Amino acid sequence: MRLLLNQAERLAHLQRLLESQLQPAARAHCHLASWRDGVLLLVVTDGHWATRLRYQQKRLQRQLLALEAFGNLHRILFKVQPPVTPAKRSGHAAELSSDAAESIRDTAAGISDPKLKAALERLAAHGKAKVPR
Repeated sequence: MRLLLNQAERLAHLQRLLESQLQPAARAHCHLASWRDGVLLLVVTDGHWATRLRYQQKRLQRQLLALEAFGNLHRILFKVQPPVTPAKRSGHAAELSSDAAESIRDTAAGISDPKLKAALERLAAHGKAKVPR
């Protein structure tokens, strides 16, 4: 457990060093994924930022080489990985009115294809029940 904590602290320290060399606008879009055997792997939020950072790669590498922690840096790789966002779910499913359900049932009655007829009837079953007036 201690080893894992030390590694997390090391990566957090390297991330701070990286951010100190990035333009402020790029900091939120670029995160250190790994630093191993002189290869720095950076995860970037989208292709736009990956392209911008690739144009600045030589400057960034020169600046990082000046830092002791990145003393043996010989390559920077960029990987595009969009941030994970939870699927948006609305609180409501689309509702089928009783009139729409009745229209679908009427259409199903005139259909000769048994599979299509059954599908339309299942769809109509999702309609609101008519409230007697």
